[in-house]
Amino acid sequence: MSKILIRGIEALLTVNHDNAVLTDQSIVVEDDRISAVGPADQIEQQYKDQEFSKVISGSHRLAMPGMVDAHLHLSEHLGRALFPDQLSTRPWVFNWAKPLYAAVDTEAEYIGTLLAGIEMIKTGTTCCLDMGTQNDVGNTVKAITEAGFRCVTGRHAADVKPAKLPAHWTQEMIDHHFFPNHEVALEELGRSVREHNNSADGRVRVWVNIEGKEPCSPELHAGSRALAEELGVGTTYHIASSIEEARVSEEKYGMWPVSRLKEIGALGSNLVLAHVVAIRDEEIGYLAEAGTKVAFCPGTSLKIAKGATKIGKYPEMIDAGVTLALGCDGSAAAGSLNQMQQMYLMAGLFKDCRMDPFQVPAELALRLVTIEGAKALLWDDEIGSIEAGKKADIVLFNLNTPRLGALSRPHSGPGLLGHTRLRRHGPDRWAAAHGRPQASAPG
Repeated sequence: MSKILIRGIEALLTVNHDNAVLTDQSIVVEDDRISAVGPADQIEQQYKDQEFSKVISGSHRLAMPGMVDAHLHLSEHLGRALFPDQLSTRPWVFNWAKPLYAAVDTEAEYIGTLLAGIEMIKTGTTCCLDMGTQNDVGNTVKAITEAGFRCVTGRHAADVKPAKLPAHWTQEMIDHHFFPNHEVALEELGRSVREHNNSADGRVRVWVNIEGKEPCSPELHAGSRALAEELGVGTTYHIASSIEEARVSEEKYGMWPVSRLKEIGALGSNLVLAHVVAIRDEEIGYLAEAGTKVAFCPGTSLKIAKGATKIGKYPEMIDAGVTLALGCDGSAAAGSLNQMQQMYLMAGLFKDCRMDPFQVPAELALRLVTIEGAKALLWDDEIGSIEAGKKADIVLFNLNTPRLGALSRPHSGPGLLGHTRLRRHGPDRWAAAHGRPQASAPG
């Protein structure tokens, strides 16, 4: 049995139920799990007669759970900086992303996955939800296993071709992107789960993932969730990713995308919807009632002009009890796989656009890339917080630098932004419920 001691950590962000921020702590890891967390002197005494395979100094270090990226395209990674910087969602997808994905062969996907893993690990992300492979799932699982990160992946699937195909699309592209029908797609998705789920000693999970939106039939939307439930896994896809998509849905079906999902019975607690920018107030209730999760990608919204700060209702989703997590989307979409950037954006965008300093405090933004991300991935029983019994997905930041030194508020460090009161159902109600000091007006 491997036994590791991380000794004397200066600041520990547990992200547990109480959001405890601890100082001078030690962590004991046995094999791949945390066996003890506590004051350094207490752990020293408790384990004084035991030998450790490795001892890591926590001096001048901030420890936090490894971050969870709730929406990512691993197969997009080699496309960084290939796309123009002046694209909205629909031309981005149809004129650029589709040709890129069609060109991603097995070798490119393998190499891109390895490189994405390196970037995530170097910036503190230890787990991600990949939207799905362009080729054989086993190839991507192999790369994830070798890179050493934790991941949910699957086989990307769609079954509805555009009514009017873009002139530059080749038959090879069309055959690559679209299954003949939903039955064939679901058969392949199920096979991928059965063959590859719980690979790498459980570090890699496989879901029933589809593309979502217009390229997927109602039968594939509802069928993917039903198949996922049957197999005991989850499913994810894009929906309501732009106002243009919402208008197309309203024109075709007389309702916006989330309402359409409710009508066809596609919503459920094992579903993660990506983006969900275009949503109406009553649709938030549909998500909350079904337990459906949402992955918001702030960087992509800014780069592709999705309108998250103009029409997005993410704070309202949180207040309604919807599990909200953050994602980087992809290197072509957002330019980075650094969840620190997404967390920074989340903690600032809504303060600014609504001119309300109580919107999405730093402590809440941190939860959205850790424990809430783990909940979205149906993995919060094992990851997302630093607690005894959980997997040892731990990130250490060096505080002995000009950027991170002299922390008076640990959440202000590593881009973790700065405010220690959470907003939940109003500026002070979350704080009061957890015994935290409430905000008050000066004088």
